[in-house]
Amino acid sequence: MSAAETKERVQKEITLNMGPQHPSTHGVLRLVLDLQGETIVSIDPQIGYLHRGIEKWMESKTYHQVIPMTDRLDYISCMCNNLGYVTAVEKLAEIVVPERAQFLRTLTAELTRISSHLIWLGTSAVDIGAMTVLLYAARERELILDLLEMATGARLTVSYARIGGVRNDVPRDFLDKCREFTELFPKRLEEYDTLIRENRIWLKRTKGIGVMTAGEAIQYGLTGASLRGSGVNYDLRKVEPYAAYDKVDFDIPLGKNGDVYDRYVVRLGELRQSNRIIKQCLDMMQPGPVVTDDPRYAIPDKMKVMQDMQTLAHQFVLMSKWVPMPKGEVYVATEGPKGELGFYIVSDGSGRPYRIKIRAPSYVNLSALSKMVTGHMMADVVACIGTIDIVLGECDR
Repeated sequence: MSAAETKERVQKEITLNMGPQHPSTHGVLRLVLDLQGETIVSIDPQIGYLHRGIEKWMESKTYHQVIPMTDRLDYISCMCNNLGYVTAVEKLAEIVVPERAQFLRTLTAELTRISSHLIWLGTSAVDIGAMTVLLYAARERELILDLLEMATGARLTVSYARIGGVRNDVPRDFLDKCREFTELFPKRLEEYDTLIRENRIWLKRTKGIGVMTAGEAIQYGLTGASLRGSGVNYDLRKVEPYAAYDKVDFDIPLGKNGDVYDRYVVRLGELRQSNRIIKQCLDMMQPGPVVTDDPRYAIPDKMKVMQDMQTLAHQFVLMSKWVPMPKGEVYVATEGPKGELGFYIVSDGSGRPYRIKIRAPSYVNLSALSKMVTGHMMADVVACIGTIDIVLGECDR
């Protein structure tokens, strides 16, 4: 064996497949790892095992029929997906949304953000070996799912937003239960933080691991907590406010070092801020309509549909064909729990979108995994995957 071959063999001792059904890859993600001992030499994330061609599928549906399909992207933050899509359609058609509907959208989106972050917190802790946090986080997530069920009739795939508003107003006891949750949640947050913030094992596994500087985070196109953990103050709820975010006051938590620990601290801060936003929505929300008064886009009330033939015919047209939309193209980005969620829509003037392209934060953020883990130990891979907070349904689409 030549000296060059010997050197190459020493440098690249083993190639290891991790996934696509590994419990720590948060879905069907396959990682091809080149290892020298337990040190990562290189990593090649391979995706596509959950690819469903959902963007092309959306183009065969009416604008209204697309809404429940957005639930299936990031299936643990459905309301944020709904909101991003309908906001893009409303911008295309210049639809004015009533104020109460905007507050309800903001409130339910922030409940969804808390739910999504709790899943991240619990699963990330399990990746590092802390089981109790998952049980605690699941406890509060159940309360949120109960609230969403009261408002929408569903617990996971909610399909609550409608073009021009929301599906229906919330029951009175929803607001009371929601306020009870906002009083309870800060105490529970302290429990999570007490469990792991000063835990020596947690600190050893997260401090200085997966470091991304501010420049590197921008270069890789990171968004959400993955970007803000590196100290970059960019949040679409502040930069380009939508729904009722311009009416509420909240802070943007930022990290300093850009490591796994900082991204944990940022997401925990975001949980506190989401709770603060929900409180303000409850205080500021006034009675009023929850869907646009433009009859071209407003889905009729079900009671009127049952009593009036003309209304029934109008509902049939909306459900089966929708209405002609203005020609043009639009891109709207919203702040999902995982980062910038963008919908690019091209309209040819019919009732169906001519083209839809989704900017999925999980897909973009995953590109930074190689930079995060190269040079670290193999056990750090699961910590870094957890800190990106990916969902492969959104990544693969």
